[in-house]
Amino acid sequence: MASLPAIANNSDIRFLGKLLGDVIRAYGGERLFEATETIRKASVERHRDASEGKPGDDRAVDLSLEKLSLDETLDFVRGFMLFSMLANLAEDRQGIAAEDGADLASAIAQLESEGIDRTQIRALLDHALIAPVLTAHPTEVRRKSMIDHRNRIAELMGLRDLGRDTTPDGDSVDDAILRQIALLWQTRVLRRDRLYVTDEVDTALSYLRDVFLPALPALYQRWDRALGERTPSFLRPGSWIGGDRDGNPYVTADSLRTALSKASEAVLGYYCEAVHALGAELSISTEHAPADAAVQALADASGDNAASRSDEPYRRALSGIYARLAATHETLTGKPSPRPGRLTGEPYASPAEFRADLVTLAHGLGSALKTGGALGRLIRAVETFGFHLATLDLRQNSAVHERVVAELLNVAGVEGDYLALDEDARVALLRRELANARPLTSRFAAYTDETAGELAIVQAAADAHAAYGPACITNYIVSMAQSVSDLLEVNLLLKEVGLYRPGGTGSHQSNTLMGAETPTAAIMAVPLFETIGDLEAAPGVMTAWFALPEIATISTARGHQEVMIGYSDSNKDGGYLTSTWQLSKASTALKPVFAAAGVGMQLFHGRGGAVGRGGGSAFRAIRAQPPGTVQGRIRITEQGEVIAAKYGTRDAAMTNLEAIASATLLASLEPERLSNADNASFSAAMDTLSATAFHSYRDLVYGTEGFSTFFRQMTPIAEIAGLKIGSRPASRTKSDRIEDLRAIPWVFSWAQARVMLPGWYGVGRAIADFEDKALLKDMAQGWPLFASALANLEMVLAKSDIGIAERYAGLVEDDTLREIFTTIRDGWHQTHDGLLQVTGQSRLLEKHPALDASIRLRLPYIEPLNLLQIELIKRRRAGEDDPRIGEGILLSINAIATALRNSG
Repeated sequence: MASLPAIANNSDIRFLGKLLGDVIRAYGGERLFEATETIRKASVERHRDASEGKPGDDRAVDLSLEKLSLDETLDFVRGFMLFSMLANLAEDRQGIAAEDGADLASAIAQLESEGIDRTQIRALLDHALIAPVLTAHPTEVRRKSMIDHRNRIAELMGLRDLGRDTTPDGDSVDDAILRQIALLWQTRVLRRDRLYVTDEVDTALSYLRDVFLPALPALYQRWDRALGERTPSFLRPGSWIGGDRDGNPYVTADSLRTALSKASEAVLGYYCEAVHALGAELSISTEHAPADAAVQALADASGDNAASRSDEPYRRALSGIYARLAATHETLTGKPSPRPGRLTGEPYASPAEFRADLVTLAHGLGSALKTGGALGRLIRAVETFGFHLATLDLRQNSAVHERVVAELLNVAGVEGDYLALDEDARVALLRRELANARPLTSRFAAYTDETAGELAIVQAAADAHAAYGPACITNYIVSMAQSVSDLLEVNLLLKEVGLYRPGGTGSHQSNTLMGAETPTAAIMAVPLFETIGDLEAAPGVMTAWFALPEIATISTARGHQEVMIGYSDSNKDGGYLTSTWQLSKASTALKPVFAAAGVGMQLFHGRGGAVGRGGGSAFRAIRAQPPGTVQGRIRITEQGEVIAAKYGTRDAAMTNLEAIASATLLASLEPERLSNADNASFSAAMDTLSATAFHSYRDLVYGTEGFSTFFRQMTPIAEIAGLKIGSRPASRTKSDRIEDLRAIPWVFSWAQARVMLPGWYGVGRAIADFEDKALLKDMAQGWPLFASALANLEMVLAKSDIGIAERYAGLVEDDTLREIFTTIRDGWHQTHDGLLQVTGQSRLLEKHPALDASIRLRLPYIEPLNLLQIELIKRRRAGEDDPRIGEGILLSINAIATALRNSG
């Protein structure tokens, strides 16, 4: 890797590639270096010829790979993986993936040019919520140790940008980068043991503590300047890790407590350090500046009577604040604060109480010190992160709730066979129970492990509210929600621990016992509509939900109700185009339902990294949401490899968070661009396209005999299970049916085989059968939804390789089943040609040269990895038991995923 393909005309990539080549030669030996270079050059040459329309030498790469021993194969795969990692780093630093205008200042300027003034912008932000929600969905193949070294290289490259020759510690910058690459080379790539929930909690915590905590307050300072006033704290992170039990038996009440405790410990430790630093900074003496009366009162109450600080009220006040904060730390975590103080104090009852003391100090400062600075950033941090760091969601499957509620009702003697009741009877029964303050559970009753576990979860949530405040858990996601009873069941469980209170909907006795005049829910039940059928039914479910008087009261008082829409399962169920369109239609259809109820709509978008799971540009995706459906409130899942890519460093996090914020602002306030006529014709066209694509996709995936066997033999789905990248099982059941397979391994497996089928199949047939191609071109030019869908589709096609995919099809044992690939190959070419026709291009990504260059850079590094993976899988499935074969397969999966980036 001493030289790189001409397309990588980039000084960072050339520099890092040369250092990697030096490391391979130094630690792997000259023979490995030469073999790696030979394969690289042959692959680069073949791809260069192909891009120029020349016949390439397909055998050169194969012959070079065949000469590698097993040990050399493992080292070769590591080398190509590390190059892809370093190329990703270089691109992230240059902002290749950044969007034009994806910053708040540009968004405000654009809105003002369209007649939206700052008063309207401020009014939106006053009730806005933007929340990136970290999940543990397992598509991050790299160990945290690898990511840490990568981030250190990024920091060192930043010093190099500034013209620094040495680090603050005195090392040569270039030598320090070389040292980190050498450490990467010598760091074990694969996990030896499967991940546990606590491991996933620790990984997420590292991003929240090391990146979000310092980045968000700094970002708010930038936004304050852009708006010309202090912005509300509308962007706050969330997490599922430790609370998402859907299909994960390892998430328990204990893991929930662990996640909350560790998060609290992290944020309180951060506050302690910040207050300590403020004590050093705010050295203001009353000899030069009279103290504000409120500041003096804080100082006098602090207990700090040191003569050396008698004229320094801010330092004395901070001594008292620190004492109270340290007591809070010990109360909530059971551990002493990082810096034991000399004074003692009462714990803060809430983050608001802590913030009030900090605001008192801020108000007392002179005009030059009032805004911003370390104190301003700390106040912002407290507003944003509270004592909980990130709001933790609960999630469970509706089928589990049904069983648990059925058992509770049966044991309590209320209803012997709840599961046999129809929906109307269930709703009536649940409403009666929710109006009654009498608990269903008894500590003297014996429950199944499942029921006991679910009750323990809601009790842990109630305990968390008491300890950390209500912001620590606000949402309870119901997977596979299909009815009103699915949501009422959650409220019934919450009522058992006082998180749902009947209020005036029950008897006089219940009013007295519960102490509330109106019903309240401290945690919101949130339906997750996942399949195509569920999305179509969503407006009806929510209409019925708001029709319940007690729910209308609760929702109106809260001001909003969340609905989660699932990209992954809707795609697996109906294909890419139908999923995209049904998600948009469901969002549009929900808007009048919420308007009629007088409740704000908050959509939670369950997106993954890959296009087949809703991936692609978040900025474009938010901008493409149907008019009137964003309303300043949006939550988006961030998972797997996307977390490291978007939030691995403070700079990357600030760029991506600002992109989400600006897109939300634009999507909420921009005037409607489509005329009624265009909107009607475009929607009708999408209905037709979606119907064709849906039937094409369903016929292949669910209508083709033996397709499940074909998929499992063609792709490395079985081998992916050995990666140990998550705590959750790959399938919901032990069934081999596609329906029971989780969307993540479904998408991940197709990506490894370079088919990317979930991101495009069916679209080619839809375009081919649609007669008015001129209308499709108008849609691609003038409709953000269709343009965004095509852009993501185009990226997927560019990353796929139907020639490589055909080699994977050779892994299928049965000749008849292998013929299924012919249908896939024909569909790929049909989609490829249709896309070019609609977008008016002669080749993929012709109008997106930066992305084209990025993908082309990687292709020569991916193909040899695919070829090695196929050969190793053949040997493994043939019965060879050399452990190096298994390790090579897992390394190749890791390397291909790294090179493809958003593969899961």
